[in-house]
Parts: sequence; C-alpha cells; structure tokens
Amino acid sequence: MLALGGHFDFDALSESIEINESKMAEPGFWDNQEIAQKLIDETNQMKTKVDSYTHLKNESDELSVMLELIAEDDDPDMISEYADAQSKLSKELDKYQLQLLLNEKYDHNNAILEIHPGAGGTESQDWGSMLLRMYNRWAEAHRFRVEVLDYQAGDVAGISSVSLLISGPDAYGYLRSEKGVHRLVRISPFDSAARRHTSFASVDVMPELNDDVEIEINQDDLRVDVYRSSGAGGQHINKTSSAVRITHLPTGIVVASQAQRSQLQNRETAMNMLKSKLYELEEQKKAEEKAKIEGEQLEIGWGSQIRSYVFHPYSMVKDHRTNYETANTSAVMDGDLDPFINAYLQWKLAQQNPD
Repeated sequence: MLALGGHFDFDALSESIEINESKMAEPGFWDNQEIAQKLIDETNQMKTKVDSYTHLKNESDELSVMLELIAEDDDPDMISEYADAQSKLSKELDKYQLQLLLNEKYDHNNAILEIHPGAGGTESQDWGSMLLRMYNRWAEAHRFRVEVLDYQAGDVAGISSVSLLISGPDAYGYLRSEKGVHRLVRISPFDSAARRHTSFASVDVMPELNDDVEIEINQDDLRVDVYRSSGAGGQHINKTSSAVRITHLPTGIVVASQAQRSQLQNRETAMNMLKSKLYELEEQKKAEEKAKIEGEQLEIGWGSQIRSYVFHPYSMVKDHRTNYETANTSAVMDGDLDPFINAYLQWKLAQQNPD
C-alpha cells in the first residue's frame, strides 16, 4: 500500500462515514436543519479525505505496473509517460499531505487576514502593500476568493492597514501560519542615498466564525463610528457614511468594514470580525495559562517576528520558527507560500506530538 503519511485511520474514517450516512437516512433527520447541515459538512470532509487517498493509491498502483513494464521493455515513450505521471502524482501527494495536517478546530473555515505596517512611515506602509500583493497572489493560485473588508491607504505609498476575507476550503488552516511580524531588509526605493532599510509589518489571522459559535458581546462595551468608505486608489467612493468602525472598549480591539454598500451590512461584517478577534483573544489567554501551569515558555505569534525577507545584501526568506528558508525571494513575493505553510504545519504537529 502507498505510504501516504496520513494522520488518520482510513478504516475508522470509512466506518464514521457509514455511521453518519445511516443517521442521514433516518426519518426526522431534517427536523433540526442546523445540526443536519453540520453532519453533512462533516461527512463531506471525511469523504474528501477518503476519496483523495483512494485516488492517490490507484495512481500509485498504476505507476508500479508501468515501472514493471518499463523493466521488461525499455520503451522511451513509456519512460517519458512514467516521468510525467510520477511528477504529477508527487505534486498531488504534497497537496494531500498538507491538507491532512489541518486538524485544528477551525482549520476548515474561511480566514480574516489583517496587515498593519509598523513604525517607519512610507517604508513600512510600502512593505504592507507588498505583503497584500503576496497574499492576493497566493489566494489566486489556490482559487480562493478575496474580499477587501477595510482598506486604509498610506500617506505617500502603500497601505496604512487592510482587512481581507479569504474564502475557500481550509483557508484559515493554511493561513494561520502567517500570524506574526514580518521583517523586510532591502535597499529603499524611497531613499535618495540608496541606503538599506529594515521595515516591519504585523499580520493577524482569524477564522471566520459560524453562527453556531457563541461569543457574548455587551453592546454597552462598544463605540460605533461611521465614515465614508473608499477603496484602493480611490475606487468605490461612497457619498454616504456607510463604512463602520467598532471599538471594543474593554479590550481596545478595533474592527472596521467598508466592503458593503449599506451601513447595516458593514456593521454586521464588523461585528463578525470582532467576534473572531475576541475568540482569538480568549484562545490566546487559555494557551498562556496552560503554558504557565506546565512551566513552558510560550511564544505568542502576535507581536513576535516570525519571518525575515532579505533582499540585500543577499536574497533569502527565512521562517524563524521552522528554520525553513529559500533564496527565491521573487517566487515568495509572487505568492509561493506553500513550502512555508507546510513546514509550519509539520512543526506544529511535532510540538503537539513530541517524541
């Protein structure tokens, strides 16, 4: 059998699918539509894993047969066909193994991603826009949908801040690797003396929460401001104050939305963002408390430098958590983040299951 390196029991998963399908066939299954839909979604996710495994197993078996034929008859056309099929299978296997590492509670959810340039004015704001392009290119390559929830342009260039909703299968599971501070070292295009500058931008990533996740928010704890919305480059400028900014006074958390046409829709979007941020804050507190009890030194992603992008005096992008690095900086800035994501997920798995 093909060694796919999966982190699940194939037989147990198949049995779980059968049990769920039996429940779905019972009378009254749709009496509670919310629970019914949740079971269907869960079953579909399990079926995807099983189907992917079966497909890869069949492809591997076919390659084995082809290899035996090549050993008997050294046919150049068959050798070329084998090489192409092996290359394709290798890419599919990498993608499959990456998906199997997504085993946390909200990994299958959409992601809310925010970019906030650090101190440094135009330098950092330009760096923020470079990261925005990088994540857009990554999402485009994965056929994910990107919606700009809030966009604040920089004073001279780049961005002051941006919030994105990235929608697609396992979006949060992939992008949670990006949470933290990203550091850039380059010759500044804004410095007439062509000196080297270091810029920072923080990236925050949260799961878009479903309605079944209850986060209590006291309306008295909120300050709501409205303003005119404007998109990147002055696009989509509204004459009415439809954009909404909500400040959660007890925590100081600020969220904003200008993606929708109506103030009511933007308020709803902003409230969902606040809900996600409060959930993340609570999870962070739990993790810190657990680490304190167990006597561990916990490095919180938010506010911690996770990755360096060096363009001068050499080319390198290095993740400081996993030590994965590459000299192909242009590919990374064009959205080639999967090797970093894979290394991060493997690193997290090793932390959860130490030898």
